[in-house]
Amino acid sequence: MSRPFRFGVNMVTPSAGDEWRKKCRRAEELGYDVILVPDHLGMPAPFPAVVAAAEATERPRVGTFVLNAGFWNPALLAREVATTDALTGGRLELGLGTGYVKAEFDTAGLPWPTPGERVSHLVRTVEELDRLFASAEHQPQPLQRPRPPLLIGGNGDRVLKMIAEHADIAAFTGARAVLGDPNGKLDVITAAGLDERVATYQRHAATRTAPAELNLLIQVVEVTRDRRAAIRPSLPLIPHLTEDEALDLPILLLGTVREMAEQLRAQRERYGFSYLTVLEPSLETFGPVIEELRGS
Repeated sequence: MSRPFRFGVNMVTPSAGDEWRKKCRRAEELGYDVILVPDHLGMPAPFPAVVAAAEATERPRVGTFVLNAGFWNPALLAREVATTDALTGGRLELGLGTGYVKAEFDTAGLPWPTPGERVSHLVRTVEELDRLFASAEHQPQPLQRPRPPLLIGGNGDRVLKMIAEHADIAAFTGARAVLGDPNGKLDVITAAGLDERVATYQRHAATRTAPAELNLLIQVVEVTRDRRAAIRPSLPLIPHLTEDEALDLPILLLGTVREMAEQLRAQRERYGFSYLTVLEPSLETFGPVIEELRGS
């Protein structure tokens, strides 16, 4: 049986207090279930932003999508997570990833680890958070026990294995790092490629007692009656894909509201994606799709 849909929006634009609260209340009005904040330089600082989002709203959960584990010492992160969970009334969902943008590490004055080193640090971070929160002596403690729900994002083999072992939510981006590129350049994954990545995750997760929720980050939401005309301006950015392959990308929603809803139902059946996240620029556009899918 399919999980019910959940909907999140990743807030990427810094805003002053009143404007931030207004955006968060609008997300609640549109039916979003989770208000999220990423962890990129030039964007809002995640923890104060989600506390403000929780104070401005009543129903939605709040979360990080996703924290760059390379920016964080696990002990300091545990303090932030526990405090934020308490201040938001136990509404926090913790999202973690390896970090992939070299320029951000350079700007922060941090060394740029290899892909393997970034994955190893993420593994250590998750294990240390679990160890700290399991200790009755550790303070502060999160309101949710044993910890807030954990979302981990990534598509590599080691990350998928770790997601299967530790995460409550498995987040897929529909993109992967280009092998050998030192700057963390990403390339889109075809629909068939995403089949393979999800299948790899499912093999690692075969022994889980409870299945994880599967999340997909949707990059583009565009209402149109001509999907082919809508995709053509983007084709030069994805020259390795045909027009039909581009239209089949799960991270793109192009069509009428009904067509987009049908696409998401089909993707839930194909991949298992029931938790869908859009970016802030699509906040309003995706609202009618939420209404179309609500309760299904």
